[in-house]
Amino acid sequence: MPVAATDFSFPGQSGYYRGKVRDVYYFDKTLVAIATDRISAFDHILPRPIPYKGQVLNQLAAYFLDATKDIVPNWKQSVPHPNVTMGLVCEPIRIEMVIRGYLAGHALREYKAGKRVLCGEPMPEGMIDNQAFPQPIITPATKADSGHDEDISAAEIIRREIVPKEVFEEMSRITRALFQRGTEMAAKRGLILVDTKYEFGWHNGTLMIIDEVHTPDSSRYWYADKYDQNQQDRKPQEQLSKEFVREWLMANGFQGLEGQKMPDLDDAFVDQVSNRYIALYEQMTGEDFEKGDDAPEVIEAAILNALPG
Repeated sequence: MPVAATDFSFPGQSGYYRGKVRDVYYFDKTLVAIATDRISAFDHILPRPIPYKGQVLNQLAAYFLDATKDIVPNWKQSVPHPNVTMGLVCEPIRIEMVIRGYLAGHALREYKAGKRVLCGEPMPEGMIDNQAFPQPIITPATKADSGHDEDISAAEIIRREIVPKEVFEEMSRITRALFQRGTEMAAKRGLILVDTKYEFGWHNGTLMIIDEVHTPDSSRYWYADKYDQNQQDRKPQEQLSKEFVREWLMANGFQGLEGQKMPDLDDAFVDQVSNRYIALYEQMTGEDFEKGDDAPEVIEAAILNALPG
């Protein structure tokens, strides 16, 4: 059965938080993040979980956290189960550092609405769908606990004193370095890293990456060998990310707006989403995806065995 939610009670547990996708259990100096099979789009959790999505996300996040820790330290300490990561408790910075290499997704929707500046970053006139920007642009968003995240410029972040100017500049430098590393890793696997987001936090005065890196929930990927021909033919790029879920929802009359009804997800669509997530894992790592036992008692036992003391 897919992991829709967890409800454990561990010795020494000091807190619990349920996010859009992860269930997080807090301890004194450690947190346990369980990647469930929930899926969200337009800031709404869809009514059905996606089998093995959590395992894909958790294992890809661990893969990329390990591959980028020479650029910036991160919160990950261990992965005791395919759905679970244990790590450091950090104080989050309430900004998502979004970086975009191409005119796609939210940027494309804003562009088609007539905007030529996004979060203070100019978008050139005359661009077509999915065209590369002259250089990647950073378009931050405020990090909301619930509801919609909002676009915000660097100037506004500094004006509001969300972080000091020098901290934002360091976050921007790290964001570009991570995106470059992700772009290079994707290219080796025949993919294009289109855009992504990074979340930062503090641990004992050290700036760290928290949450995930370069997963299909936080990133958009295209097939590199199909890109040029699709652009030439003015065809959509095939998505190896969550964007195709958003496109399906929009085609079925849902964008998260007031008064709109979430469409039903049939078995065929749920299976398609699951297969797409597994395909991305295998494409990105070059390894076969192995489905772990995600029974609640197995996840719970793995966590109990890994807890300190």
